[in-house]
Amino acid sequence: MKTKTEEMYASMNPWRLFFVVAMPGMISMFAMSVYSIIEGIFIGQTLGEGAFAAVNIAMPLVMINFSLSDLIGVGASVPISIALGQDDKETANNVFSCSVVMILIASVIMGTIMVFAAEPLSRLMGADGELLDTSVRYLRTCALLGPLATIFFAMDNYLRISGYVKTSMAINIGSNLLTLVLLTFFLLGLKMDVVGSALAVSLSMCVCSVVAMIPFLRGKTLLRFTKPHFHLSMFKQIAACGSPVFLNNVAGRVTSILMNISLMTLGVIEFGEGGGTTAVAVYAVLMYASDLCWPLLYGVSDSLSPAIGFNWGAANYDRVKKIVRCGFIGTAVIGFVSTSILFFFPGTIASLFVDAEEIRLLEVSTRAIRLFCLAYIFRWVGVMTQSFLSAIEKPALATIMSVSIALVFPVLMLGALWGLGLDGIWLNFFGANALLAVLSAIMLNIVGKEIKKKQSTLNQQ
Repeated sequence: MKTKTEEMYASMNPWRLFFVVAMPGMISMFAMSVYSIIEGIFIGQTLGEGAFAAVNIAMPLVMINFSLSDLIGVGASVPISIALGQDDKETANNVFSCSVVMILIASVIMGTIMVFAAEPLSRLMGADGELLDTSVRYLRTCALLGPLATIFFAMDNYLRISGYVKTSMAINIGSNLLTLVLLTFFLLGLKMDVVGSALAVSLSMCVCSVVAMIPFLRGKTLLRFTKPHFHLSMFKQIAACGSPVFLNNVAGRVTSILMNISLMTLGVIEFGEGGGTTAVAVYAVLMYASDLCWPLLYGVSDSLSPAIGFNWGAANYDRVKKIVRCGFIGTAVIGFVSTSILFFFPGTIASLFVDAEEIRLLEVSTRAIRLFCLAYIFRWVGVMTQSFLSAIEKPALATIMSVSIALVFPVLMLGALWGLGLDGIWLNFFGANALLAVLSAIMLNIVGKEIKKKQSTLNQQ
C-alpha cells in the first residue's frame, strides 16, 4: 500500500505537485542560505573590509570541509528515491541509515584535516599577516563544529523525500532566526570578531541538525532508521550519484582559490597597495548577492528530484517529462526575475554588505553586481538540467556538467577575459553559464533519445 507521499509523487497533477513540493522547497532552500546573507551583513557592517576579505578566503575551504558529507547525502538521496519508486522500502531505509553513519564519520575526518591544514591552505591563496590570522581562526572554528553541523543538509534532503516539506521549511527558517540571535549576541553583545560569526552559524546548524533528526527517531516518517548493512554495491551507487555534487564542490572551491589569487593580483594593479583586499571583498559581496538568488533555483530543482527519481524508478517516463518541464519553466522565471532585480538595484544590494563609509568598496561592488547578474539569464538551464540528470541516475553526464561549470568554463573565461582586468572576473560568471546552457542542450538531447527508446520498448511489451 502506497503512503500519502508516494501517492503524491505518482499521481498528483504536475503543476499542483510543483506548488506543493517545489515552492516550499524553494522557500526552504532560500531560508537555508539566509544565514549566509545575515552573516555577510553583520561582518560587512560591523567588522569591515578586512574581515569580509578574510571570510571569503576561508569560505572555499569551509565548503571543502562539507564536500564529503554532501557527496554522501546527495548520493544517497537518488537511490533512496528510486528504491521507493520500486516499492523497495527495505533498501531505501538501509541506504538512509548507512548514509547518516557515513556522514558523521566523514565529517570528523574532514574537520580534523582542516584544523591542521587551515594555515598552509590560506597562505596558498595569498593571505598573510592579519588577513591570514583571521582566515585561519574562522576556518578552524567551522571545522571543529563541522561533525554535527554538516549533517544538517543531508537531513533536510531526507525530510523532503519523506514528504516533510513544510517541516523542512520550518527548520530552515528557525535556523536563520537562531543565527540572527547568535550573531547579535556574539558580534554586538560580546564584541567578538569573525570567530563569533563562525560560532553563530555553526552552532545554529548543529541545533537544527538535532531537530531535523527527531521525526526519524520517532519513526513517523516514510524513511526509518534500521540496523545499517554496508556493502560494496551501495558504496559505489552513492559515490556515483553523489560525484556530480562532490566534484562540483571541490572543483568550485579550486576555482574560488584561483579567483582569490587573481583578485589579489588584479586588485593591486587597479587600486595600488591594499587593492587586493578590496578586490577580494568585492568578490565576497558578489557571493553574498548570489545567495539572494541561486538558492531559489536550486530549491526548485532539488525539491523536484525525489518525484523525478520516484517516477523514473516506476518507469513512468511521460510523468517524468511533465515534472521536468514544470521545473524548467519555474526556474526560468526565477532566473529572469533575479537578473532584473540585481541589474536595476545593485547599489541597494551592495549597501547591505558594505558600510556607507567605505566608498570605494561600495562603488566597485555596485558595478560588479551589475555585470555578474547577467549570469542568471542562463544559470537556470544548467541548474535544472544537472538536477534532472542526477535524479535519474546519470552520474557521468551530471559530473561532466558539474566539473564544467565549477572549474573548466570559469578557468577558460579567466584566461579569455584577463585583459578586462577586474571586469573580466565579474563577467566570468556570465560567460561560464552561457557555455553551460549550450552543454545542457546537448545533454538533454541525449537523455531525450533514451527516454523515447524506453517508451518504445514499453509500448511493445
